[in-house]
Amino acid sequence: MQRNGAEEQRGFTLWFTGLSGAGKTTIAEIVERELRNRERPVEVLDGDIVRTNLSKGLTFSREDRNINVLRIGFVANLLTRAGVGVIVSAISPYKEARDQVRRRIVDFVEVFVDAPLEVCAERDVKGLYKKAMAGEIEQFTGVSDPYEAPPPRPRPQDERGDPEESARKVIEKLEFYGYLWTPSPDTEYNWSNR
Repeated sequence: MQRNGAEEQRGFTLWFTGLSGAGKTTIAEIVERELRNRERPVEVLDGDIVRTNLSKGLTFSREDRNINVLRIGFVANLLTRAGVGVIVSAISPYKEARDQVRRRIVDFVEVFVDAPLEVCAERDVKGLYKKAMAGEIEQFTGVSDPYEAPPPRPRPQDERGDPEESARKVIEKLEFYGYLWTPSPDTEYNWSNR
């Protein structure tokens, strides 16, 4: 199949990582909508949904969190090899598990959604941060359990924390890496027209 004269694009895994409340799911939803607008096959693996359906029964121990990330990575790899654009939105707090997934998936793009702990806590409508800070929740990432941030590199989140702008930066990277076609000027396409 051809799109604007280019061969059909290959599959990829776009892996959003960051603290709870950082904006991973919000940005991922905008990117998903954009990929669908471009008629790109896409599947979303959200950490909360996967934990309920694929990793039920796992605890929040380091070992179980790594198992959860590796399970998500296994599914993402299968879909990526089948030519699908896979969007993963999962805290995935430990570097070792993210690195294992990266080694297994050839077309892997990691996006660290970097937001300060205070901002994440302010956004928390469920009150989980408040409970974790009061000691009511054990092993809560960023409070009583570590988050091992990826190495320094450009981040999609801008100073204002605008999810639309962050998503636009992610889309531009996917175009740059050759995972998405770039709309030509004569294409009836408008980023903001959704």
